[in-house]
Amino acid sequence: IQPTAHCLQGLKVLISAGPTREPLDPVRYITNRSSGKMGYALANAALQAGADVTLVSGPVALTEPAHIELVKVETAAQMYEAVMSRAPDHAIYIGAAAVADYSPAIMEPEKIKKQKELTTIILHKTKDILADVAKLEKRLFTVGFAAETHDLEAYARDKLKRKKLDMIAANWVGRELGGFDSEQNALHVFWENGEKTLAMMDKTRLAEQLIGLIAERFKGYESL
Repeated sequence: IQPTAHCLQGLKVLISAGPTREPLDPVRYITNRSSGKMGYALANAALQAGADVTLVSGPVALTEPAHIELVKVETAAQMYEAVMSRAPDHAIYIGAAAVADYSPAIMEPEKIKKQKELTTIILHKTKDILADVAKLEKRLFTVGFAAETHDLEAYARDKLKRKKLDMIAANWVGRELGGFDSEQNALHVFWENGEKTLAMMDKTRLAEQLIGLIAERFKGYESL
């Protein structure tokens, strides 16, 4: 599925991308391997499809996109605030960010010294951006991502249903090709009573195909 030049014309699309960093002390943080490449590719593809795009980005080493409103954040809490405060003004939300599920309960004011053989870090669950966007009174067409190491379809379909999403794009991680850090990826996209596989390809082309699919599904959603 290739997007037409105007398939998202006049629509405001909000996208989150990249990892978050959850601080332990002034020099250390918990993060993940997300590069942000897929989210940034989706932002550019949505722009090319005619959308007015806002991109909420965690820390990445990528070129800032032109003609897109870029909101830089670092922690899961900051990403939550940035997305939730902007979501009601948008028609579509694509949650491509790899948001930390847990954050340290305490950020130590000074660097933690290496002393004990074992140490314990208390983690608190972070707020669920995807689920909370999907619950908003002003309903957005909400697209989630699922990066899985096993049972990809089962986990993706569960997440789709449990969080009341309109669509979820799932991909394998921890394998040789695609996923984090790679220029390529493949996606298995699910929605209620439907699915589509997008084969391994460059993330730029993959983003274009996914945007085309989102636009197609959004038209049916809009007509409900």
